Amino acid sequence: MKYQNRKKALILLADGTIFYGKVVGGKRGTSFGEVCFNTGMTGYQEIFTDPSYFGQLMVTTNAHIGNYGVEENEIESDSIKIAGLICRNFSYNYSRDRANESLETFLEDNNLFAISDVDTRALVSYIRDNGAMNAAITTEVDQIEAIKRQLSEFPDMKGMELASKVSTKAAYYYGNENANYKVSVLDIGIKKNILKSLSERDCYIKVFPYDTPFEEMESFSPDGFFFSNGPGDPEPLDQAIQTAKKAIDFGKPVFGICLGHQVLALANGISTYKMHNGHRGINHPVKNLTTGKGEITSQNHGFAINKEETEKNAEVEITHVHLNDHTVAGIKMKNKPVFSVQYHPEASPGPHDSRYLFDDFITNIKNHK
Repeated sequence: MKYQNRKKALILLADGTIFYGKVVGGKRGTSFGEVCFNTGMTGYQEIFTDPSYFGQLMVTTNAHIGNYGVEENEIESDSIKIAGLICRNFSYNYSRDRANESLETFLEDNNLFAISDVDTRALVSYIRDNGAMNAAITTEVDQIEAIKRQLSEFPDMKGMELASKVSTKAAYYYGNENANYKVSVLDIGIKKNILKSLSERDCYIKVFPYDTPFEEMESFSPDGFFFSNGPGDPEPLDQAIQTAKKAIDFGKPVFGICLGHQVLALANGISTYKMHNGHRGINHPVKNLTTGKGEITSQNHGFAINKEETEKNAEVEITHVHLNDHTVAGIKMKNKPVFSVQYHPEASPGPHDSRYLFDDFITNIKNHK
């Protein structure tokens, strides 16, 4: 059999802990990144191509990865964004009629390094107890001391600006130019399904690079402004924060998701912090404090906004809370049409409980026009 004698590989965590596995495919070498895990039972293709995961080593808690292949219309960006994949069972064969190719081929085409046959239950349990940390995945199992030295020099996610790595290099348009509404989007790592969700609600969109000044975004004469999801620490995004401040002051509707939510919080003087191991999965429970209803949400973030500072801010109120740890999951401004959420209402993958938030944004635009 082709895969009976696969090469040994290992995961080396920053604290020196080692987990063993075997390499997937023919790629050899070492990859570095922050190790994290996603609890979703499906949606691996969308996860791997989500710009919010840029530079991270992804542990999938679902035991089987690759069994339904890859479908070209189910990607969230133009390439794989994770730094490496760690899984239990890798399926080289797939059984979905709609699939265009195997996950193995997709990984090889994107030059991605993956390890399978890992005790992912033990690894995830370790991360939960000890927190997300930098790690290396490698086939160079006889070079551990050298890899430890390289890993010790790899930068921490705290303080790391990554939006510039995934943002568009030039502005572009999306949707029907004859749509009723125009939206300026700041791309700090946007997913395609967010643009699709806006376009489906009769929006014509202009997407701008991460460091675009507000005046340039306003020159599109939009009816509203959107700040996207994305990777890394929000605090180094000085230009995005300044753009958000001016968008808020301008008075037109503003909507932010994930990293965009954190940028809008920082624009209101609310600080952010790196979480112990973040929220990543498609079944996170959130309570809407306005309606009292619960939502099952898709989440992907390693940073959050300061709850105490949010509660003390006279201009902002908390609209959503995460029911597992009571972190802030959504905010709105009291006297301006500005709101944001820490999770992904477009899901992809995940439930559609929260897609009403796009409708709320459109309602704000209608009311403002």
